[in-house]
Amino acid sequence: MSDSVQRPTLQVIIASTRPGRVGLPVGIWVAEKARQHGGFAVEIADLAEIALPLFDEPEHPRLGRYTHEHSRRWSERIARSDAFVFVFPEYNHGYPATLKNAIDFLAKEWAFKPVSLVSYGGASGGIRAAAGLLPVLTVLKLLPIAGSLPIANVSSLVSDGVFTGTERHAATLRRILDEIARVTPIAAQLRS
Repeated sequence: MSDSVQRPTLQVIIASTRPGRVGLPVGIWVAEKARQHGGFAVEIADLAEIALPLFDEPEHPRLGRYTHEHSRRWSERIARSDAFVFVFPEYNHGYPATLKNAIDFLAKEWAFKPVSLVSYGGASGGIRAAAGLLPVLTVLKLLPIAGSLPIANVSSLVSDGVFTGTERHAATLRRILDEIARVTPIAAQLRS
């Protein structure tokens, strides 16, 4: 738990790092909806700003012996978090390498924490990327929340750098946030 009112820390992890990306406006929208929900201390982890290099630690992450400052900072950020929403595009039916790299930097920091997926893309809304990511999450003992938010034809919902989700998007995200809020205290017991 993070702040003085003991709300769990929810990291909204924005995976796209491309110039002109729509992931940033989508991630900002998700974070704002999570703040409005009121159940979380919300932080945005923008992988474009965090700028992790390709995995460069000499030892396996399960050992937690990080030699690089960027790894230690990333470890501390994820370790202090209680739950996650990953916001990511679909590239060629898969999730972006930036997200896989950020996940692979760590091990135990992810364990027994709820996670939900907000994927986006063209007609499919990133559902193939989300399906491909699930095995990675479960092997790290993350707790995927049932249901996700695929956003189809996302470019049509971004104007002047602002994402405007539909009422269906907002309702789905509310249900996801409610479920994360319900599961997070139970998951915290698993970590203690």
